[in-house]
Amino acid sequence: MARTIFIADDEADFVSTLRSRLEFEGYVVTTAADGKEALQRITDEKPDLILLDIMMPTMNGYQVCRELKVNADTRPIPVLMLTAKSQESDKFWGKEAGADDYVTKPFDMEDLIEKIGGLLAD
Repeated sequence: MARTIFIADDEADFVSTLRSRLEFEGYVVTTAADGKEALQRITDEKPDLILLDIMMPTMNGYQVCRELKVNADTRPIPVLMLTAKSQESDKFWGKEAGADDYVTKPFDMEDLIEKIGGLLAD
């Protein structure tokens, strides 16, 4: 059975490119363009892994991650923050919110695919 990856990001072109590559790799991909929608859909769908942007409308990625990690149903889902925010403090707050890993844009697609595989193998 194919693993499901949820992408929460408000940049449509980026999401489209990432979705195409992940689907090529055999993953099922679902998406949301804002934090509140992402939180609701993740809670309902319980994907195998979440790629979460920080800067989104309605709720930022830190807030979404915190909410997911306090909910017993969504806590076990690995969260990989995928964002343009590259300061050490951003990474600190990502980990503090409960993210399992943190990747900054721009990134190498092969490295991302490898990180996803690693998180799904745990």
